[in-house]
Amino acid sequence: MGAVDDELVLAFRVARSGLAAREARPLAEAAACPAPDFSRDAALLALAARSDAVTPEGFAAAVDAGDEIVMAHVIRGAIHVVARADWALYGRALLASDDAELGAQLGRQVQKLSAEHDIAPTAALEEVAAAIGDALGGGAALDRTALHQAMRERVRPELLPWCRGCESHHVAPMLWRFATVAAGARLDEQRRYVLDDPGAAPDPAEAVRRFLRFYGPATAGDFAEWAGLARPHARRLWDAVAGELADVDGKRAVLAADVDALADPPAASGLRLLPPGDPLLQKVNRTVLAPDEAVRKRLFRPVASPGVVLRDGRLAGMWRAKASGRTLTVSVEALARLRRGDVAAEAQRVADLRGLQGLELEIA
Repeated sequence: MGAVDDELVLAFRVARSGLAAREARPLAEAAACPAPDFSRDAALLALAARSDAVTPEGFAAAVDAGDEIVMAHVIRGAIHVVARADWALYGRALLASDDAELGAQLGRQVQKLSAEHDIAPTAALEEVAAAIGDALGGGAALDRTALHQAMRERVRPELLPWCRGCESHHVAPMLWRFATVAAGARLDEQRRYVLDDPGAAPDPAEAVRRFLRFYGPATAGDFAEWAGLARPHARRLWDAVAGELADVDGKRAVLAADVDALADPPAASGLRLLPPGDPLLQKVNRTVLAPDEAVRKRLFRPVASPGVVLRDGRLAGMWRAKASGRTLTVSVEALARLRRGDVAAEAQRVADLRGLQGLELEIA
């Protein structure tokens, strides 16, 4: 295909992320691209940026029921909100079965424990998953503290390293998170872990297709990083769909079915306040969204990143929010011209979604 510049790539990804226009999308459609929930109300705000139909009450009820959307540890072991139908795809289907690849997926701490105690990563994952399944059996609902205690009572001491931060012994973070995936655990609206059935794992190569629908054009390395997989694991899945891909620039590929959409994506309109960690703000998008390196460093920090003001599909500012009592203070740093009325309307929407009545808006 012809040359594809970053403007086209960004416009394509914005549209595929559901941000070209906000419509009354069902929750499952708004959550089609996994929405991280690592900061306060992040997934709620991400879905609300894509759908006018989202309310805090409806979101909480849907998370609690788990029928339309699911909040669970999935890709990279992180908590995301996904469509119920996609839970197994982004969770169990992407669990490595090879010990070396699973060790890479579970991280260095687990690799070290495995080497020190001669415990295969697959065996460690199976043991912790069984402990979680036992602890959550019979309809139990446990918060993270209670779940950790339950694991302490059920797994061998070698899988309970000392944690300086917690000042206690507990299962390594990536191990227990992925064990919830294997066990079929999700979170309810009180963020307690409950057992459920995600169903049989589908063909994991489908995750490559989904990734490219939202983040194409991209490379196998981009997919590996997004999904949190070892490079050989990701490459096998990528190669499984190679016949469905179209080369873009000798490095990146897009689904052949998306070539026309990439060449002529719809124009985005309107202003959105995207939360930190929003699907559009994943690493693969950062250079096209914020070409200036200095801006990127301020926008994507190791901790406490701000949110993004998106205007007509482009970066227009950064924002932070702080609640005090029943009032939300939203501070915006403009990187492009912003109309106060548009920002105020979106900031009030954020306040409403978080159940706060008052709003103070600061724009610099």
